[in-house]
Amino acid sequence: MPIRTIIFDLFDTLVDLGLPRMAAAPAGARPVHSTAARLHEAMLGQGGGGAEISLERFVEVLREVDRSLMLPRHREGRELSTVERFETLADLLGLADPALPGLLTEVHMGALTEYVSTPEHHPETLAGLGRRRQLGLCSNFTHAETARRVLQEARLDPHLDAVVISEEVGIRKPRAEIFQATLDALDARPDETLHVGDNLSADVGGAAALGVGTVWITRRVREPEAALKKYQGPPPDWTIGDLAELEPLLEAR
Repeated sequence: MPIRTIIFDLFDTLVDLGLPRMAAAPAGARPVHSTAARLHEAMLGQGGGGAEISLERFVEVLREVDRSLMLPRHREGRELSTVERFETLADLLGLADPALPGLLTEVHMGALTEYVSTPEHHPETLAGLGRRRQLGLCSNFTHAETARRVLQEARLDPHLDAVVISEEVGIRKPRAEIFQATLDALDARPDETLHVGDNLSADVGGAAALGVGTVWITRRVREPEAALKKYQGPPPDWTIGDLAELEPLLEAR
């Protein structure tokens, strides 16, 4: 069966996200991701009763939101939007400012996008793949507006016929619903479709369960052999190290 449709993951597949692991924290506080420090600064600048909340307390409550709300939803394959995450954070901190969740979302997403980079050949690669096939995106991400901005700034959006983001669907990969939503948006059949992604469980396992062909891209995967040994789902149909290998693979097939 010829491949008529290719669906891509976004981060570490079409674009790379290279967040620094930790940033310096004030004396007495645990080290935290740099975005948390920026969020705390934004909260202090907003006023509204947050001036007494230390960085350590801010991070503690944010981690509690993730433990009690985000992780249970992710285990169920449901998405928690960034805005709802910060609404819950503000409630737990006792901050009634209705503008605060939106501000924190803007700061957080602005910080994340600073660490996004795009391999130079990717726009041309997608253009070539799209000349004979329709292309789509299926991404787990908590703020669809930012995902679309990343695609636009990377010059990838003109080559995509459909963009499906978990925040808008409410469901995350590997659940079948988000893959089906992408197939429906493209009016595509599973047996004529490939999904390309870096995550074995979310991308390979999720797409394979729906009968979609799978390509595991390992450009950003640390120790691919070790990752594959730990993975217990269906193996990828193909493995590539770079997106440029996809067209020759399809030609050979």
